Amino acid sequence: MQFLPFSLYFLSLPVPCQLQASKWLQANDLQKEVYQHLAYYVPKIYCRGPNPAPQREDLLAQHVLLGPMEWYLCGEDPAFGFPKLEQANKPSHLCGRVFKVGEPTYSCRDCAVDPTCVLCMECFLGSIHREHRYRMTTSGGGGFCDCGDTEAWKEGPYCQKHELNTSETAEEEVITVEASCFKTLTKSDTYYCMLFNDEVHTYEQVIYTLQKAVNCTQKEAIGFATTVDRDGRRSVRYGDFQYCDQAKSRNTSRQTKPLKVQVMHSSIVAHQSFGLKLLTWLGSVIGYSDGLRRILCQVGLQEGPDGENSSLVDKLMLYDSKLWKGARNVYHQLFMSSLLMDLKYKKLFAIRFARNYRQLQRDYMEDDHERAVSVAALSVQLFTVPTLARMLITEENLMTTIIKTFMDHLRHRDIQGRFQFERYTALQAFKFRRVQSLIVDLKYVLISKPTEWSDDLRHKFLEGFDAFLELLKCMQGMDPITRQVGQHIEMEPEWEAAFTLQMKLTLVISMMQDWCALDEKVLIEAYKKCLTVLMQCHSGFTDGEQPIVLSMCGHSVETIRYCVSQEKVSIHLPVSRLLADLLAAVSRKWSDSTLDHLFSELSPPMLIEHPLRCLVLCAQVHAGMWRRNGFSLVNQIYYYHNVKCRREMFDKDIVMLQTGVSMMDPNHFLMIMLSRFELYQIFSTPDYGKRFSTENTNKVFYVLLLYFIFTGERFSPGIGQVNATDEIKREIIHQLSIRPMAHSELVKALPEDENRETGMESVIEEVACFKKPGLTGRGLYELKPECARNFNLYFYHFSRAEQSKAEEAQRKLKRQNREDTALPPPALPPFCPLFASLVNILQSDVMLCIMGTILQWAVEHNGYAWSESMLQRVCFLIYNYAYTKGRNMYFILVIFFSGPGEAPNNSPSILAMLETLQNAPHLEVHKDMIRWILKVNLTYITAENSRDKDKAERKRKAEIARLRREKIMAQMSEMQRHFINENKELFQQTLEELDTSTSGVHENSPVISDAKLTALGPEQTRVAEHRQVVMCILCQEEQEVKVDSRAMVLAAFIQRSTVLSKNRNKTTPDPEKYDPLFMHPDLSCGTHTGSCGHIMHAHCWQRYFDAVQAKEQRRQQRLRVHTSYDVENGEFLCPLCECLSNTVIPLLPPPRVLFNRSVCQPNLTQWIKTISQQLKGLYLLRDEDSASKSEEMCIFVCENIIFMEKTENPYSESIKEMLTTFGTATYKVGLKVHPNEEDPRVPIMCWGSCAYTIQTIGINLFVYKCSINKFIFLSALVPNEKNGNLPCILDIDMFHLLVSLVLSFPAIHCQDFSGVSLGTGDLHLFHLVTMAHIIQILLTSSTVSQKQRTPSNALKEISSGWHLWRNLKAGIMPFLRCSALFFHYLNGVPAPSEIQGTFEHLCSYLSLPNNLTCLFQENSEILNTLIESYARESNKLIDLPDDYSCLINQASNFSCPKSGGDKSRAPTLCLVCGTMLCSQSYCCQTELEGEDVGACTAHTYTCGSGVGIFLRVRECQVLFLAGKTKGCFYPPPYLDDYGETDQGLRRGNPLHLCKERFKKIQKLWQQHSITEEIGHAQEANQTLVGIDWQHL
Repeated sequence: MQFLPFSLYFLSLPVPCQLQASKWLQANDLQKEVYQHLAYYVPKIYCRGPNPAPQREDLLAQHVLLGPMEWYLCGEDPAFGFPKLEQANKPSHLCGRVFKVGEPTYSCRDCAVDPTCVLCMECFLGSIHREHRYRMTTSGGGGFCDCGDTEAWKEGPYCQKHELNTSETAEEEVITVEASCFKTLTKSDTYYCMLFNDEVHTYEQVIYTLQKAVNCTQKEAIGFATTVDRDGRRSVRYGDFQYCDQAKSRNTSRQTKPLKVQVMHSSIVAHQSFGLKLLTWLGSVIGYSDGLRRILCQVGLQEGPDGENSSLVDKLMLYDSKLWKGARNVYHQLFMSSLLMDLKYKKLFAIRFARNYRQLQRDYMEDDHERAVSVAALSVQLFTVPTLARMLITEENLMTTIIKTFMDHLRHRDIQGRFQFERYTALQAFKFRRVQSLIVDLKYVLISKPTEWSDDLRHKFLEGFDAFLELLKCMQGMDPITRQVGQHIEMEPEWEAAFTLQMKLTLVISMMQDWCALDEKVLIEAYKKCLTVLMQCHSGFTDGEQPIVLSMCGHSVETIRYCVSQEKVSIHLPVSRLLADLLAAVSRKWSDSTLDHLFSELSPPMLIEHPLRCLVLCAQVHAGMWRRNGFSLVNQIYYYHNVKCRREMFDKDIVMLQTGVSMMDPNHFLMIMLSRFELYQIFSTPDYGKRFSTENTNKVFYVLLLYFIFTGERFSPGIGQVNATDEIKREIIHQLSIRPMAHSELVKALPEDENRETGMESVIEEVACFKKPGLTGRGLYELKPECARNFNLYFYHFSRAEQSKAEEAQRKLKRQNREDTALPPPALPPFCPLFASLVNILQSDVMLCIMGTILQWAVEHNGYAWSESMLQRVCFLIYNYAYTKGRNMYFILVIFFSGPGEAPNNSPSILAMLETLQNAPHLEVHKDMIRWILKVNLTYITAENSRDKDKAERKRKAEIARLRREKIMAQMSEMQRHFINENKELFQQTLEELDTSTSGVHENSPVISDAKLTALGPEQTRVAEHRQVVMCILCQEEQEVKVDSRAMVLAAFIQRSTVLSKNRNKTTPDPEKYDPLFMHPDLSCGTHTGSCGHIMHAHCWQRYFDAVQAKEQRRQQRLRVHTSYDVENGEFLCPLCECLSNTVIPLLPPPRVLFNRSVCQPNLTQWIKTISQQLKGLYLLRDEDSASKSEEMCIFVCENIIFMEKTENPYSESIKEMLTTFGTATYKVGLKVHPNEEDPRVPIMCWGSCAYTIQTIGINLFVYKCSINKFIFLSALVPNEKNGNLPCILDIDMFHLLVSLVLSFPAIHCQDFSGVSLGTGDLHLFHLVTMAHIIQILLTSSTVSQKQRTPSNALKEISSGWHLWRNLKAGIMPFLRCSALFFHYLNGVPAPSEIQGTFEHLCSYLSLPNNLTCLFQENSEILNTLIESYARESNKLIDLPDDYSCLINQASNFSCPKSGGDKSRAPTLCLVCGTMLCSQSYCCQTELEGEDVGACTAHTYTCGSGVGIFLRVRECQVLFLAGKTKGCFYPPPYLDDYGETDQGLRRGNPLHLCKERFKKIQKLWQQHSITEEIGHAQEANQTLVGIDWQHL
């Protein structure tokens, strides 16, 4: 109670700021004066009660605390001083805009130095990069715009706003600004129980614990939890120490770790709150003057009396982990707006950051907050600047620091010193995920490659390279595995951590190699160091030490005894693979023999040993020998070949093996290889092939594939004479050989570099054609036909499935082009000199022995376990190298005229075996390839003759087959004629029935023209009755549709709708008291009925529905989850199409055909008098018996076209029962009440649903451009002085009134004995409503569109008679279309074909004169007063911007309406009304029907009657919701240049609105198909059922 006068006292001071500033100017000890002032006033302003009052506290702080500081700084009134500083300021050329969470950022793919260089939206739109290839993403918060940073951009570093300005400015002011740590000098007795944020507990756990600890409500607990999550802390209790400590002691979370709670003195909390305010104030003050910013930087970096790490900047960084989230964010932003805006201070800050790097990372590992709110995240702002990164490498040895810090956190090693991830606990796994950020920092340091090398840079880089080799040494051979024999492994070993480390290091290893390749001295030293470490690794392995000698084909080699299937083997060999890449770099840089001394120390057997073991392991896994080792090994082999890892794993193993082969005798290599694959005995021992198993067969496949890879894969720079573009082009060709692919699929199939680029865009136009997408699907790239010749069936990146698909696709293409189906290998580029000897492998004796042996198995296939794949691969090997350009004939002669190896002289040559296989009947598929080999390499006449004979034989067989087919067809035709002649009577009867049915359908349409078709009135077209036979989809029985037969029903879905609404804010009246007799013209909420059109017997449907209900009741309660339909609400799925339904509609013949009586045809005036007398009689009956009001209503508004007791009801009991079922369902859904068949509102709801559905159909079917679709309403059709309680004319929808009048007219007509027909009544009712509609159009027509105008001046605004007539026709057309649809189905008269376009056809069809004024001239005496309504258009979804970044920017500026300005994490846009919502958050949950629901779900009930369409902006995803339990995600209408959506904004390509797809979404909404779409999606994807849609 004392605080209010205190605040008023401050506000009443005349000039307190100026007086305090003057006092400070005269003080001898300024620091002491400021401290005393703050110590006294801060606790009196901040934290004065249990609930924070930020607005009041900020007002007083500005007046008492910050105001004097501003006066002191300016020396005058800050209102004048700061503008002067700003005017004289020379602003920084850097933009420095700090990004908000979710704000759009742009990175130029052509000009950015690395992907972290981004622009804000304003700078991007004003830069040259807008016309380049760019990537769009959303910021996670914390970064800033790099506009103006010349080191961040190769071209165009400045936008138009931040162009470099060299104008001179005034002399900078020198002002001493010191930031201080405030100490409290006052004492009080109040405390806060402060709850701090952590990343361990969930929202639910915090809410539950708060309710239990502080006895608050759930709503209050949600508010506390939301504030803690946003700001990092929140006081949950205020009082004395004991009271607050009691709440802390109740902190008993159900989890093992309690919440983080502290009891804090209120004065401490007050000074902390002011400290945040002061930091924010400093950030705003330095924005006025660049001099103030530099002074703040100087003071912040100035060392204190304690020496090292005593500056304010150091202290803030080192205390970062002890601060809460809000405090961290404030000082991080101050750092970015001050220290990082100037290169000088940025460099000083980077040095401090690098020196404290180890401690900062250690604190981050112990902290549980996200990296985005840690000071360690500022590394991206420092390490990505090229000059800073190289300065830190040379001066602070940053590379070594990062790597050693990383290794310090991975302390679990095995005996050999390798990383061990076996028994990782949850905490260790958590820390391992956090330590991976160090790898990202190392990538930032290496991402910009040096163009010039200094001696210091070489020295420090190689020192860092040594540390990196130590890291790889710890990975070499980690996670070794042994084949499981006997029983299956009991527990899957940990393998993901090792592969995660490998994938994270993939880009770093690649960048290390690139750095080494840039300088010759560095490359040679790095090669030597890597070779030394590899030799150390090999000396540490003790397996396979026993030497053995292998002999084959006269050659022998000594090796070690090692069996992969029995010994330990590891798939992780990063040191070997790094050496392989360095060797390739040496090959690229030097092509002569000047560096032979580098390779003198190499031991080829040592180089190939471990990569070969990896490939043997893959072969054995593919052969099924390691099944008992579980899925962990299968997953490792998958990632070994996957695009994420293969570049530094599988590909480098191939390079290392190619290196080893090029340096040793190929015969020796082949024997060692056969030994490791355990195939040595098969090829060295005669007849052993008859005894080997299927496992060995698969290994032979793999060996032959590797032979082809070793000699055929030459598209790696350094191996073959190619460049990186050729390598990418080859990858794309083989991916598109499988099938046409979308852009995103191709990007995923290609490896990315450190800049997230694949290089695809530079070559894709050369090899593929782009096919644009339609309304669905994606744009696809198709391989150009001329590129198909580069297809290699055994491309080494193909999986087995991909190879099979590619082979099938290419053979199919060749058959379509009438070409030979052989798929020969393509021409290959030459090897680099270092690898030139690789081609000798095929000339080796061992290779010839292997090929001859396999061909011999093929010839004598009955006794050997061989397969056609072996033969195919051998043919590929022979063809590829026999066809290589530049090969001499010796090689060809050796292959074709010699036997396999040292075979006996009488053994057949390879040529003889190929000729034998060419005619083998069991090798039909491979004949083309064999012939191709013989044709290309040999000119033997025997081969040609054989080929000619084969062609002649094929031609003869084809002619015989053709004659046989013709003979069979002639026999079948004769049998058909014979059968028809024997059954003439049966066929004649069938033809008559067909003629009858077709004539019944088309009897009227061909004879009567559209101009003569009339739907109502005396001239109504008479339609001959025809049989309508339908089939039940359940029992498959046919039945004719009759009024007295069993009911046939359509599955239907009734739903409340606001699609046509013009007032979505209208509150829903009490359903129990609501009278739906008159629909308001704003159509705020209607009832729509839709059907899939599938027909069933009523009793069949009843049995089906009962079975569905019984099935749900039998299901256990615990297993009942949200399904796509709710049986308790009467929902079910159509048995045929599974469309969501909740009722059935009986199928009836046209109703008016049953009751048409043509007796007399009175004119409108006479008819009105007659009806008036009948109404008066009904009023008299009501007055006599006022107690029976409900009975009178039933007389006045009866069921659809069913007469009263005085008229015989022609419908069967089954049909009447289904009519009741439909009416009750409409009543229940439309009013949201319990079903009641006796309620008189049941038929009214049916009529309203009929009218609303027809209006919706009218909008969807008839597309028109006119925006004057107007609906006018009258107060009463018949003048009656007792109708004073009727609603106003403005409160009645005219088409709803027409439908209700026409359908209820039989109830009045049954009292009439004058003989007037129902058709006459329909005509006069329609004319009355039409005349009212015309009057309203005339009153609301104008040349200028206005929302409101009075009847007195409306007609005066019409410019001419022509304009008046045009507006009249345009305005009445929608009403006429809806009326035509209504009377078409009511009376059964065929609709004119031009119903959607011509005014004259509609008038003729509805018995209206083309000159509508005739209606008024003929019936002028009965026209009543009509009043004006308003013009209305058909509803549509909101307009979306063409560029998706506009939506992202709009969402980033959206704040949660309930969280005090906090940015929404999931901003969601309603596509119906345009409202931005805070979705999927506790802060905006509201209570709906006793249940807490999210903002989107709550919005659907106010905007769309429970159905909503939303766009999740940050995910670029459309959300469909229906009720609380149904929803699905739908592709957005935004596509990139490749015709693909980007849900989640993962790829970052610019997105633009596809109008066709947006129209498709709008059509779904207008046709009320959202609920149906959700149902189909949930049936197709059961995971959607488990989502809590009500929380969105």
